[in-house]
Amino acid sequence: MTPDARFFDTLSPLGVDDLAALTGGEVVRPSAARILRVAPLASADGQAVAFLGDRKFLQALGATAAGCVIVPREAVDAAPAGAAVIVSRTPQAAWAAVAVALHRPVGLTAVPLAEVSEDESVVIEPGVVLGQGARIGRGSRIGANTVIGPGVQIGRDCDIGPNVTVRFALIGDRVKIYAGARLGEAGFGAAGAATGPVDVPQLGRVIIQDGVTIGANTCIDRGAYDDTVIGENTKIDNLVMIAHNCVIGRNCLIAGQTGISGSVTIADGVMFGGQAGVGDHFSIGVGARVAAGAGVLADIPAGETWSGYPAKPIRQFLRETVWVSKQAGRKRERTDD
Repeated sequence: MTPDARFFDTLSPLGVDDLAALTGGEVVRPSAARILRVAPLASADGQAVAFLGDRKFLQALGATAAGCVIVPREAVDAAPAGAAVIVSRTPQAAWAAVAVALHRPVGLTAVPLAEVSEDESVVIEPGVVLGQGARIGRGSRIGANTVIGPGVQIGRDCDIGPNVTVRFALIGDRVKIYAGARLGEAGFGAAGAATGPVDVPQLGRVIIQDGVTIGANTCIDRGAYDDTVIGENTKIDNLVMIAHNCVIGRNCLIAGQTGISGSVTIADGVMFGGQAGVGDHFSIGVGARVAAGAGVLADIPAGETWSGYPAKPIRQFLRETVWVSKQAGRKRERTDD
């Protein structure tokens, strides 16, 4: 899969030797392949370059269909026979450099409303900027000083508040986005290199399904390569942070100042209290509840309520809290004696 052409230009292809020169790597298995795009190991094809950043993905490396892989020296033998191999001490940073050379975000060229609106029922307030290739559905309203980036698709009967930015995003019908929200900015991705951390280009999108509400000053990052997805009728409060590659189900409720780290999967009907936090790559089951202020550092099964830091089932949390309180009380009594 190539990054969505509505949001990213794909530049001239590169040969394997070009990739090595660009990244400072060493070609240990040459190939005549022409590389058109970057991709993860699991979804790469013969015209893509992928990388191995962690030994836990060795199986994915062996199964990849990538035309070229960038790997540490100790993983060369695990690369598939059909792939060109470049050795690098910093494979992810090398892959990031290739991504910059092959893919570029589409630049913002402002266009008139008539060019992007479905019909005359679309309303824009003063100061709105509309990017080329954007599309706004019937009955939608865009608030003052909002920026709708190139290629963004907005459905029907949406209400987008003032001072919002929407980029790299596909938005369904009847979506409400309140003032100051930021959708589609780059997720927090960095890779170690000899010169220090480097940004990893974020080549995915944000998908907002029908009936979603997004509170003021909430941020939803686009995916690193796959998409960030918010399911139908989910309601998100103000000042919420949703990082790249998260997939959030339908009918979820997320209270203010909640922070959800990258690649978290949240099933339908999950509820978050205010200031809850979730570590990266965890899963939360259908109908689970996360109490206010909880810090989730493990998967939560369906239907359970968790609280505390680190979060745990609420009955366990309450028993432990009572036990600690009793022990503290006994210690005070001994001290007073």
